[in-house]
Amino acid sequence: MTEPTVAEATDRIYASIKADNADLDAHIATLKAAMAREGLKEAVFETAKLAENNRSGRKLMQAYFRQRGVKVAFKTE
Repeated sequence: MTEPTVAEATDRIYASIKADNADLDAHIATLKAAMAREGLKEAVFETAKLAENNRSGRKLMQAYFRQRGVKVAFKTE
């Protein structure tokens, strides 16, 4: 069994957010491990795929992920 990539882990987080944050902490841990394997410093999310893509929603997401050791950035396209 292969370990998930950052892209796969990010897709799981999008699905979790749409499912009322079901298993979000587990998906964040998977993302963190994938980022370490791939040597990435921050996770990039598309704002269009977020449930709350306004500024306060993005800041809340950044704070929540930061508490779990993942730096988050956003792209608007």
